[in-house]
Amino acid sequence: MSQTAMPEAEGGIEIALPECPKGIGDVIASPDSRGLITGVRIQPLAVWADDRGYFLELLRMGQGLVAGYPAASTQVSASFLYPGSVKAFHYHRRQTDVWAVTAGMLQVALVDLGQGSPTHGRRNTLYIGQLRPWQLLIPAGVAHGCKVIGTAPAVLIYATDRFYNPADEGRLPWDHPGINYDWETQHK
Repeated sequence: MSQTAMPEAEGGIEIALPECPKGIGDVIASPDSRGLITGVRIQPLAVWADDRGYFLELLRMGQGLVAGYPAASTQVSASFLYPGSVKAFHYHRRQTDVWAVTAGMLQVALVDLGQGSPTHGRRNTLYIGQLRPWQLLIPAGVAHGCKVIGTAPAVLIYATDRFYNPADEGRLPWDHPGINYDWETQHK
């Protein structure tokens, strides 16, 4: 797998673009999968359902995947996505994200861009949302994107360990030839 180095930012992870074959990489079906990109972590969310609906606890500061997030710079945001839409790819050199889908379903695509990472160039695909309520930690250096699957819109809630900083965010097109991610439905 060849790679292209990206200009270095002040501090943070050095980025190198991989040259991947077309595909979706490792499909991650369990939080302890051996195929996970280095630093990616998954924590199932507890759902309490009853005859009125359900309650889903997303995060507690100082615990779980956000345990190390500093209170002074943590930001929580939401994104509403229409069915079939693709938002990809972006990455951070310093910022860590924790995602949780509270409505609908997402196909999440991850690719390790970290130069020198033991899993550089590895791609992961995760299907998360109402049918698989997982919290997903995406470390710096891992490009991420998603596609809404199914017929309902999706709501993504995410916490970052830093306030939004455009200088820390890199973007790549959804169809970047080096990542070569296959966004088509995988007919099996």
